[in-house]
Amino acid sequence: MNESCDVLIIGAGPAGLSLAGVLARRGLAVTLVDPAAREALAAPQDDGREIALTPLSRQLLEDWAQWPLLGADEFARLREAQVFDGDSIEPMRVSAPAGAAALGWMASNHALRRVAYEVAATQENIDWRLGRKVVAVSNEADRARVALDDGTHCRARLVVAADSRFSASRRGAGIAARHRDFGRSMLVCRMRLEKPQPGIAWEWLAYGQTLALLPLQHDLASVVITLPPAEIARLQSLSPDAFDEEVAQRYGRRLGAMHLVGERHAYPLVGVAPERTVAERFACVGDAAIGMHPITAHGYNLGLRGIALLVDRIALAQRRGQDIAAADVLAGYERDLRAIAQPLYLATLSVVHLYGDDRLPMRILRRALLRVAEHAAPFRHLLGAALSSRELRPPLPLRLLARAARILPGRVRH
Repeated sequence: MNESCDVLIIGAGPAGLSLAGVLARRGLAVTLVDPAAREALAAPQDDGREIALTPLSRQLLEDWAQWPLLGADEFARLREAQVFDGDSIEPMRVSAPAGAAALGWMASNHALRRVAYEVAATQENIDWRLGRKVVAVSNEADRARVALDDGTHCRARLVVAADSRFSASRRGAGIAARHRDFGRSMLVCRMRLEKPQPGIAWEWLAYGQTLALLPLQHDLASVVITLPPAEIARLQSLSPDAFDEEVAQRYGRRLGAMHLVGERHAYPLVGVAPERTVAERFACVGDAAIGMHPITAHGYNLGLRGIALLVDRIALAQRRGQDIAAADVLAGYERDLRAIAQPLYLATLSVVHLYGDDRLPMRILRRALLRVAEHAAPFRHLLGAALSSRELRPPLPLRLLARAARILPGRVRH
């Protein structure tokens, strides 16, 4: 069986579903291929991950009709971020600038996946190929020919990879990628706090570990602990009571008693930077385009921005009567995305290096940088404005930290 469409998307995660919904609403014929069953997409399992969304990301989700589908208890306003270094008890505080509604918003990954599916599911011009895998992609004169594991074939003007940072379809398209294993794993879970901090996020760059605290509804928060894999495995094996006690101790008991709510989830920390994001009649979005380290919390936001950039390029090609997968159309998308993603990726790696090296010179440097930032109001205001901006780009303070980190070589530990 041969069928044709405008865009075939490989992967029905949040990136693939969002792209499918946006393109279908614009009248394009979309085919979406994923091994998952429809029931799994409609009611995704809670994976423990909480997403910090920028104002730009919220605006995109509103434009794509996703944000209104979130329940009032599924997102929380973020008004301030606090960054601690080592054993310091005084953080650098970053707040939203005057007039801004918030520094950002917190929402659960599974809730964002659900609303992305709900929007896509209402579109009549999406051909759902669920329970299926792509086994081969080849190019013809004016189409890509995609073979599925059930023996069927689809012809598409453009094929888009949205199948994770370890994308098999990206590799199948001949696009190489640099993988950076940070030798750490991240444990995430929700906990109930005796002393909650509504609207305040923590990033605690302690010696030997990185701790984060993301505020949710009421007295709930998402706890994020980064440690060597063996330590994460040990934490997962503890009884709930023993886990509560150890986590409260790791957070210096600054939040009082802490009680586990739900499951504990662990993820390896691996950054992925593809050498390209496009090939002939082929493009990557989401984590398939670039896999960020989570320390700056911009991976999801970058994925949404990349989708918007690709949609803009496709829409422009349509208005001009061009092939939506023409080489210059895809090159324009790659250029737009690279201008945002590459500096952010490199700056993030530099910050990881700076705050993952516990040698004395690096401790002194990072403590000095945070103290200067804390006492320099213009610096903090600039950082707050950049983080709450409606344009995603590496903020100047982050670029300055990145340059400082590159001064001293060393090991990346977080």
